[in-house]
Amino acid sequence: MTTTPLPILRPHRIPADGLYEGRRILRRTPDGWAERPYERFEVVPQAATIGAEIRGLDLSRPLSGALHAELNRALLEWKVLFFRGQHLSSGEQREFASNWGELESNPLLAQGDSKDVVRFDKTAGGAPTFENVWHTDVTFRERPAMGAVLQLREVPPSGGDTLWADMAAAYDNLPGQIRARIDGARAVHDYLPGFARFYSAAQLAPFQAQFPPVEHPVVRRHPETGRRMLFVNASFTTRITGLEEAASDRLLRLLFQQAQVPEFQVRWRWQAGDVAFWDNRATQHYAVNDYGPHRRVAERVAIAGDRPR
Repeated sequence: MTTTPLPILRPHRIPADGLYEGRRILRRTPDGWAERPYERFEVVPQAATIGAEIRGLDLSRPLSGALHAELNRALLEWKVLFFRGQHLSSGEQREFASNWGELESNPLLAQGDSKDVVRFDKTAGGAPTFENVWHTDVTFRERPAMGAVLQLREVPPSGGDTLWADMAAAYDNLPGQIRARIDGARAVHDYLPGFARFYSAAQLAPFQAQFPPVEHPVVRRHPETGRRMLFVNASFTTRITGLEEAASDRLLRLLFQQAQVPEFQVRWRWQAGDVAFWDNRATQHYAVNDYGPHRRVAERVAIAGDRPR
């Protein structure tokens, strides 16, 4: 009996640094996490591991201890929470955010009604700013923000969505040899690359002493869940400590790309008065600039965080 010879394939490969196709590991919570029902509001998932709409709450009202605890659990489990049609005043937005800690200001951004309210006002015909890049807020600080509360006050007729990426899922899906390289590694973060896209040297120079470059772990552990998360971003991470420039650039390019995987993302289409509350320790986000020549006005309040470990 004769057998048919196996076909011979030509040599084939994909470069090692890039996005990896195939099955995704999509864990919403850490191993061993105790899932419990929510008793004080409705949770409507928006994606597999990240993003949930919270229904049945008025954020202008004070939070009881039990409600705060349940909302915090939802934040840890879903990483970003959405609330439709809240129409909060700046004071109410600040009050809600302050349930999670001290509020921080950012002298590099336009101020709203108070120093700890940032106002993003993209007017018709204006130059796009602080959009179209995946990033984690203020990682150039020694203690980057724990989270942020963003409200859209004016929305364009279409476009202007925001996306968030789950950086624990991004870490989980890295090849084992890459995880081995970055566990324990540290990287430098600097405000200059992110803001040099929009400001002149004369505008940036006064802040160099206030915001010197800082080092953070490439993989941080979430201080409340203990979960490992990828903690580098294309706005502020400049190099991996101890690597030559070419090797650092190549590895960072690979790591930056992981936020772009759709399975790790949620996308929110805004309506005026909507609020998003995200865990800045566990996510990156991307504001889409596709709404010109219309206007988009948002206000953000940031909550001070801890030193990444």
